[in-house]
Amino acid sequence: MVMPEGFSIIDSHCHLDRFFHRGELEDVLKSAREAGVDRVITIGTNEDDWGLYEQLAAEHPGIIDYTVGLHPCNVDENWESQVERIISFFSSSQACPVGLGEIGLDNFHLPKKDLGKAEKLKQMQQAALRAQLDILKELDCPVVIHSRGAFEECIEELDVASINWDKVVFHCFVEDAEAIAALNSRGGRGSFTGIITFKNANSVREAALAQSVHNLMVETDAPYLAPEPFRGKPCLPAYAALTARYCANLLDLEENELAQITRENTESFFKLD
Repeated sequence: MVMPEGFSIIDSHCHLDRFFHRGELEDVLKSAREAGVDRVITIGTNEDDWGLYEQLAAEHPGIIDYTVGLHPCNVDENWESQVERIISFFSSSQACPVGLGEIGLDNFHLPKKDLGKAEKLKQMQQAALRAQLDILKELDCPVVIHSRGAFEECIEELDVASINWDKVVFHCFVEDAEAIAALNSRGGRGSFTGIITFKNANSVREAALAQSVHNLMVETDAPYLAPEPFRGKPCLPAYAALTARYCANLLDLEENELAQITRENTESFFKLD
């Protein structure tokens, strides 16, 4: 893909562990740089990737940043011991996280045929989220929220916890304009993946338009959710450039202008150097 000269953005949400374990990371970072994606934030999901991301951030300063959090789909009977480890990363001697996350609720992946198990998992997700929101209040750092089939529940949990909404991003925003208005009115924001390029994603595009560019951040969620024309294939951080190009057209902005705004938004939100 050929982007305009000077085009430079940040992939605000990806997962680098698969690329690392396959020996592909350096090639993935190179392809991202060539597309104008010269910084990425790799998002923690459980204790299996936190240490790796700390190491990668230390080895690639100014290129890789990371967060630490327990993803709702990784919550199990051992969630408490994992959550107890989170805060220690924020005093890391190698590289400190730039935020907490991704944390939240996920009703989509709950077992459909075992209602008892589904209810137990949902209760553990809620408990893990609340425990991590307590950590958030102590850290007062940015937080990345995962919400799938649980938007209103996540909003309620965050309201009850009385967190600082200015530091909240709902990643991979797939709700409608009314939902993003509820989020923005509290001070939070949504970030957008390649889903915004899908033909059947009109409500997502309406949400992006309703939020405006001043809160916009772009992400890939790589290796998932590749934008058109790569939908259904493995996603790369480089593809954040395609999502940014699409958003520029949607918001009637020049590509470099959109890139600069989203970069500044991401740097400001995560307090990047």
